[in-house]
Amino acid sequence: MSEYYANDKEVVPARPEAAVLSGKEKQVHSVTESTDNSDRQEPEQKGRMARMFTYMKTRDFWLVVLIGQIIALANISSSTFSSLLSMKGTSIPAFQTLWVYILLNLTYTSITIYKYGFKKWFRLLYTDCWRYFILSFLDVEGNYFMVLAYRYTSLLSAELFSFWTIIVIVIISFTFLKVRYHITQYLGVFVACGGMGLLIASDYLRGANYPAADQLKGDLFALLASSIYAFSNLFEEYMVSKRPMYEVIGQMGFWGMLINGVQCAIFDRGSFDGAVWDGQVGGYIAGYTIVLFIFYTLAPILLRISSATFFNISLLTMNFWGLIIGIQVFHYSVHFLYPIAFVMIVAGLFVYFVGEGKLGESFKPWLGKNQELGVDGVGTARRAQETGHAIV
Repeated sequence: MSEYYANDKEVVPARPEAAVLSGKEKQVHSVTESTDNSDRQEPEQKGRMARMFTYMKTRDFWLVVLIGQIIALANISSSTFSSLLSMKGTSIPAFQTLWVYILLNLTYTSITIYKYGFKKWFRLLYTDCWRYFILSFLDVEGNYFMVLAYRYTSLLSAELFSFWTIIVIVIISFTFLKVRYHITQYLGVFVACGGMGLLIASDYLRGANYPAADQLKGDLFALLASSIYAFSNLFEEYMVSKRPMYEVIGQMGFWGMLINGVQCAIFDRGSFDGAVWDGQVGGYIAGYTIVLFIFYTLAPILLRISSATFFNISLLTMNFWGLIIGIQVFHYSVHFLYPIAFVMIVAGLFVYFVGEGKLGESFKPWLGKNQELGVDGVGTARRAQETGHAIV
């Protein structure tokens, strides 16, 4: 830097005879100065470009993408098992999901009691029951109303409302949680949603749609379910950033089991009469329970290390994985737009993290400058600050 300022002083010398330079001298001087500036600007530009891809060079980034796709695959697998149950004549949505909450409760509430002891666990129920009741209620009702939406509206209409979930999450995060998105994140969302648009278009072109029994009612149910999902994902992201994961999942299982059990007793009683019960149905219910158990186990990790926004962008690939499963199970045909759409969605996932720092989205604005208000656990920024990696 000192040499740069020394050269700058030579441009306006104190001697009068050097004040007037010939055209050739001016040209030489200007070339020398511009070369000096370009030499200094080039490393700065390279540094900025390197910083733009900082997070994408970390191990955590690739784990985020992998976990997101496992979750998407688990989610579409649950839909496949639901379709198989429906084809067998056993479609009891609340009853199916009840077993998921029972397994979550047995697994993670047991871990919570082991960690806390019965006294502290009962104190947890007394002090924080309302938080976890609301979280579980949102989760149960989001699933319930989406099932109703698919019953009344068309497939394409229901798919379109996946965009609404992302929009609601971005608005709420920006307004209430002080999350500030940069331009590449908006661009990533746009590219991924564009890929989802191609998926919907390909479904339309290959005739995958089905007639709506009551379009308006179904669309309203889909809109309500998508909005509930947005609040549920954000609330879960907030809770797992402040509390241990086993506590949050255990409480979701505990309250979800109670809420879903009551709902099943009220609304699903008539569905049991005409249901088919055999070993195949039992296998489908077991498969449905296992894949959703995986979904609920991995979701908090993804919400910690990324965000509810990225969580829902990852789920946009479900239709592609659904096609892969459908080719094997239901003998679906492949439209040429599907691979293009999948590439666009995956590209959106990568673009979303361009410009992120080493901590990525694991740094939560509501946890303080040093994340001192958050829990130290798998996927958190506090863990990343201490060990260099948020997960492993």
